[in-house]
Amino acid sequence: MASVLPSRPRQGGSRRSIAIVVSTYHDEFARGLVSHALRELEAIAPGTQTEIFDVPGSFEVPLVVQSVAERGDFEVVIAFGLLMEGQTAHAQLISSAVTDALMRIGLVTRVPIIHEILVVQDEAQARARCLGDEINRGTEAARVAVRMAEVMAQFPRRQLR
Repeated sequence: MASVLPSRPRQGGSRRSIAIVVSTYHDEFARGLVSHALRELEAIAPGTQTEIFDVPGSFEVPLVVQSVAERGDFEVVIAFGLLMEGQTAHAQLISSAVTDALMRIGLVTRVPIIHEILVVQDEAQARARCLGDEINRGTEAARVAVRMAEVMAQFPRRQLR
């Protein structure tokens, strides 16, 4: 896993609209990702319209991401979740399915989906990536979301259906 964050994008004049879909299965870590993302969005894109959608687990994230993306109200959707590796392949199976689904949703809807469904080995990794400041993936997601909104603004979005 990367040990640095991407640099901050330059502040632009456009008001952004970003949805956050978050698995609350590991609630403490999920809230850490969300709070860091919101704090970073306020710093780099003040006035960003955000809406948060809670789901029970990471496996449920893609369905809500797809629904939000199809609705057309948001420029970018951030997907947050945490999977802890255990004694079985369960986390890897969910991670693979979710990764594939999120990529397909972004390609079909042409709405950038920022994939931050983290797979960690232990609670120490989760704390560093979700609660700490140095390599927080919520901060990273906010930076990537703003950059992708800027890039995708160059392309007209076709209407679904």
